[in-house]
Amino acid sequence: MTSKPGSPNRIAQPTRPADYLITPYAPLDHTFEMRFTSTPRGARLARRLTAHRLDVWRIPYDTCPPDAIVSVLAELTANAVRHGHVPGRDFHLRLQVTAHAQTVRIEVTDTRAERLPPRPDALRLPDAEDSGGRGLLLVAGLAVRWDWHLWSDGPGKTVWAECALTLPV
Repeated sequence: MTSKPGSPNRIAQPTRPADYLITPYAPLDHTFEMRFTSTPRGARLARRLTAHRLDVWRIPYDTCPPDAIVSVLAELTANAVRHGHVPGRDFHLRLQVTAHAQTVRIEVTDTRAERLPPRPDALRLPDAEDSGGRGLLLVAGLAVRWDWHLWSDGPGKTVWAECALTLPV
């Protein structure tokens, strides 16, 4: 970059107001999206990257909200692998922190539309002999709300959950 002699050099000024600057316990809105292989290894990697991403966003490990968020995410990704697996297709993870609403939204999308989970109001307690059916009860217990919807532009579904985010003052 060159400037003409005698012309003042311009210094870039921030365009954001000062209250938008990062402080230790006031996270900004953040989004993380990634595709993972529809395998147990992909679900494990999604869980680990999410825990790391929350820590980078100053929502530290081993505190109540991140543990609940990672547990919900682990269940949704495990379900995508177990019930939404289509050979050669990945699942998509989207994690969004909304600071003003103090929520974390987790969306897990797979490409299988014929195997749908029950709606939140249709969840039932499994019988003692049932080998499955407890994961979405865990999600319902840890999340503020959850549900699912079909893709409008192709086969597949997105299961989402919103978790409360409470940070120290």
